[in-house]
Amino acid sequence: MTYFVTLCVMDRRKVLNTSDAFHAIQIFCRDCSAWETVAAVIMPDHFHALIRPKINRESKPNTYSAALKRFVSKQINVTWKWQDGVFDRLLRKNEFVDSKWHYIRENPVRAGLVGR
Repeated sequence: MTYFVTLCVMDRRKVLNTSDAFHAIQIFCRDCSAWETVAAVIMPDHFHALIRPKINRESKPNTYSAALKRFVSKQINVTWKWQDGVFDRLLRKNEFVDSKWHYIRENPVRAGLVGR
């Protein structure tokens, strides 16, 4: 069971493009005991990930997003706010997972942040 999630910064402020934000998100994704982060991309104003519950298959993606938001906010002592909630979609087939991975991977290219 894989979910595609998107978490946004309030007013789409470009505050996630710092090494502190990157490291906080990286630590959360690596150390989260309840969720596996399969793939992720941090954009300046939002975060995309493919996630899977590790322990409880009934876990809801909002538990992942709430924990990530709390952790990052505390780690880097933010002065900005996360947008409420999370966009999530359950991906029922492997081809949907592959499609979303392609979307996530190409997001920085479409935004002009990288060449490829």
